[in-house]
Formats: sequence, C-alpha cells, structure tokens
Amino acid sequence: MSSTIEAVQQFSARTPLRIAVRSATECLTYRELDTRARQLAHELEAREIGVAALVADNGPAWLIADLAAQLAGTVLVPLPPFFTREQIAHALRDSAADTLLADPRVPALRDFDLGTLEPVVALRGELAWCRLRGSSVSPLPAGTAKISYTSGTTGKPKGVCLRQASMDAVAESLRLAVADARIARHLCVLPLATLLENIAGVYAPLMNGAEIAVPSARETGLTGASGFDPALLLRCIETYRAESMILVPQLLAALVDALERGAQRPSSLDLVAVGGARVSPALLARADRLGLPVYEGYGLTECASVVALNTPGARRIGSVGRPLPHAQITIDAHGEIHVAGAALNGYVGDRETPRSLATGDLGHLDDDGFLYVSGRRKNMFITSFGRNVSPEWVEAELCDEPAIAQAAVFGEARPWNVAVIVPAPGARPEDICSAVEAANRRLPDYARIGDWLVAARPFTPGNGELTTNGRNRRAAIWTRYRGELDALYDENLELTA
Repeated sequence: MSSTIEAVQQFSARTPLRIAVRSATECLTYRELDTRARQLAHELEAREIGVAALVADNGPAWLIADLAAQLAGTVLVPLPPFFTREQIAHALRDSAADTLLADPRVPALRDFDLGTLEPVVALRGELAWCRLRGSSVSPLPAGTAKISYTSGTTGKPKGVCLRQASMDAVAESLRLAVADARIARHLCVLPLATLLENIAGVYAPLMNGAEIAVPSARETGLTGASGFDPALLLRCIETYRAESMILVPQLLAALVDALERGAQRPSSLDLVAVGGARVSPALLARADRLGLPVYEGYGLTECASVVALNTPGARRIGSVGRPLPHAQITIDAHGEIHVAGAALNGYVGDRETPRSLATGDLGHLDDDGFLYVSGRRKNMFITSFGRNVSPEWVEAELCDEPAIAQAAVFGEARPWNVAVIVPAPGARPEDICSAVEAANRRLPDYARIGDWLVAARPFTPGNGELTTNGRNRRAAIWTRYRGELDALYDENLELTA
C-alpha cells in the first residue's frame, strides 16, 4: 500500500471529520475521501481496468480518481485539459490505455469518437468513462503506477513511467522539508495532471493531514496552458485562506507585477514554491520586497518531480535549494547534474530502469550543499569569441524587465547575441530598448544582447514555440525567425563596414 493511501486511511480513522479536500461546490472530510476512493477502486477492479487515462479540470473527483487507481493497482495516465487533441490522441495510443476517464466538456475531447460515455457512479456523474482499444501487449516497464506526459521540447508528449514508491518518497521528503512551516491549507493552482502539483500539492499535504483546495482553472485565473489573470488568483487565495501554493515563473512574475501595481498582498500565505523553469534572482528580490514568501526549487518529471528546494529554514537566493533527503546529486566533469534516489521506471516502450539520471542540466553545489542550475547542456552555445553562454540565464534577466514578457536568445558562433522578444502588453519600442539596456548592465559583455527583434506572436504551446511548463522550444523559434535574426547581423556588419 502506498504511503499516501496509508496516511489518508489513518486520518480517516483518527480524525474522520477533518477536512481533506475543498472546492467551490464540495467539501470532503478525510473519511469521505477515503470512502469514495474505495468505492471507485471497486469499480475499477470490477471492470478490470489496467491503464486509465484521466482528462479533467481540477476538483475533488480528480483526487478521488488518483487515490482509487492506487488502491486498485490501475496505471493512471493524467493528461492536462490544455493538451491538444493530437497530444491526447498520441498519449492514449502510446500508453495503450484501455479506458478514458474524463470530463466530456474538455474542449480537446469534443472531436473524439468516444462512443458511449457512462457516468462514474462513485464520482456521482462528475466524470464519465468509456472503453478504448488498448493494445494487448503492454508497452510499460513492470511496476509502473503512473505515466506522466510532458510536451518537453518536441511536439509529441513523452511518457515517463513512475513507480508509486518513488512518488511517495518525493512526497515524504517534501513533507519533512516544510514541516516547520506547519502548512494547514494548500491551494492547487497548477493543473493536477502536472506532476509537480500532483506530488507536492496533493500527496505531500495528504501525508500531513492538511486541507487541499482544488478550485477550477476558471477560479484560479488560468486559461489554457499560458493565459493567466492574477486578480482571480488573488481572490482565490483569499477565499480559501491558502497558506501555500506552487507557481511556475511566469505566474509568479504576473503576480508580482499585480502586487507592485497596487493589488493587496494575501496575508494568509506562508510558502509559495516556484519551479518548472529558471527564476531570476531579481524577480525573487522583487517578491521579497513585497513580502511574498517565495522559495525556488528544482525537479524533473523523470525524477518523480522535486529534487531540491529552498525552505524557510534554509534559503539562498540564486540557488534552487538543498537536495531533498531522498535525492543523491552529483556533478560530472562537464558540469552536468546527475540525480539518483527517485529515478523514473523508464519511458513508455522502454524496459530499462536507470539507477541514476543524467538530467541534461548544468550546475554546481556550493560548500553548504545548495544546488545552482545554470541552464541546459544542449542549449549552451559558444560565441565566435569562444565564450560559453547559457541562454536561460540571459532570458531570465531580460524577462525580469516589466516591458518584456518572453525572450529567446541566440548567438552560436556569432560575435554578439540576439534575441526574439515578446513585449509585455502596452510596451512601446522605446520601453523594450530601455529594458534590454537595463538587462545588459547586469550581464558580462559576452552575454549581452547586441540586437533584437519583436516576435510576431507570443510563444505558446499552441503554436509549438513553448513547452507546457513554460520553456522555450528553441528549434521552433529559431526556424520561425532565422531569416530575420540573420538579417540583424548583416545590417550591423554593413553599418560597421
């Protein structure tokens, strides 16, 4: 039995009336959560469901389905509602899912020929399910409990197979890491299908007997994969009296902007964890000035989510924190970070079980054990002067300027670096010029931006220029703007000739 299930059952027996899950329409005690998870598990077993894909907005039904799959031994395949039809179809085929458990109102499902959708009795009709033509040959490594699909840097999501014991180990590490903060109420802002929210926002709080608020995306202000209304999130924090939440850097930046413009800071928050992509120290400093308790962390889906985290008792701006108890981190001769302790069970179709994962991230550990991440090894480029530049570092400095919403930096084998910039709403060309100059003042000469162009459109998962966790798809952006970027160098050479 998983540690998460054990905790839920223990709290159900000892404090049955303690609130476990809350939404705008429903409030479940630990006993009710336990009972409904068992009921759904019986339905899963009766139907002999082996692999179930779950597509739904945040809500109590999502949590019940997750716990029920653990009880029944069903492999769960959570898919974000903002995935495109093609991404969902690929994941269903790739995982050989035999059942779809879903909210039929999810837009991406409207074009699917799903046949008969039957209401799920244990979920009181909140979700429905239908049988799929799953393959008779399982493509999954033995021991797989969950498959987490991330869009990564390519169009097709890649299925990461995870053991329940690995996910529980990460959740227990997180519970211990923030124990002194005594978090009683966590607000789930990211989609529950996001592994970070699933592990850190559901499993860890349940292990601690905390209350989890699971409002819909409409309530939290999230639209699709990248749209966000910070005013709605602030209202949500107040409504649920949230003490903790998890954000990706783009959401944190939007929230900080809103507070700097006069929005009222939530008084209930004790911990805001941020991860998924690099966070600039300047953004963290702005959050500090506002009194936001922000703590940067680091993790990967292949490591069952969080690997390192700054905490109220051990925080160092610029680092991603100390490694969590379950994780063993080493740095190889090339500066690449390797992680052991909760490595993936393999990828879909892969029978290999790695003991240690080469992350592809570059970084170092300081003398006090804090981990620093400088960028992706494969993204590093070398200028014509022989200097190595991590584009994520430069992009973080650019995006810390209010006039710049997004940026992609290039400079391989060139005498200076260039950027594709998505302006913030209302930003004028002169505002962007000032922003680039301000960022350049914080950078060494070899990392500065020599010229830039304005993007024709924002980078989004929908147009293939952004991953679902907010990272640039560099190859797609380069392909789209290569001619214009090359022209920037040609123009400058003509001026200096």
